[in-house]
This record gives sequence, structure tokens and C-alpha cells, in this order.
Amino acid sequence: MGPNALAFLSAGFGAGLAVIGAGLGIGKLAAAAMEGSARQPTAAGDIRTSMIIAAALIEGATLFAIVVTLLLALKP
Repeated sequence: MGPNALAFLSAGFGAGLAVIGAGLGIGKLAAAAMEGSARQPTAAGDIRTSMIIAAALIEGATLFAIVVTLLLALKP
């Protein structure tokens, strides 16, 4: 197994971990937002807005992690 194979394997693991982490984070975020909306329906709009902003930040960090793993795998 050469150095390129290890780079591809590491990039696959890194991208997989980033996606799993983002999925878990957004899942916990949505669960907390749903619980908050159920407890206080009058604040549902504010909770939804905060949830969407936080989900966008999580997805942005995940995209950055995937780009970094791809750059590390494809470097000469």
C-alpha cells in the first residue's frame, strides 16, 4: 500500500467523520428546537430562526472539513 492509497483512505475516514458529526449535531439541534417549540409555542419563530442559523453554521464547518480532506488526498 503506497502513500497515495493511505492518503485516499485517510481522506475517506476524515470526510466520513465530518459528515457523521454534522448529522449528529444537526439532529440534536433539531430535537432541542422541537422540544423548545413544544414547551413554548409563542417563541417558535425565534427558535426556528436560531435553529436555521445554527444548522447553516454546522453545514459550513462540515463543508470546510470535506474540502480540506479532499485537498489533502489530492495533493501531489
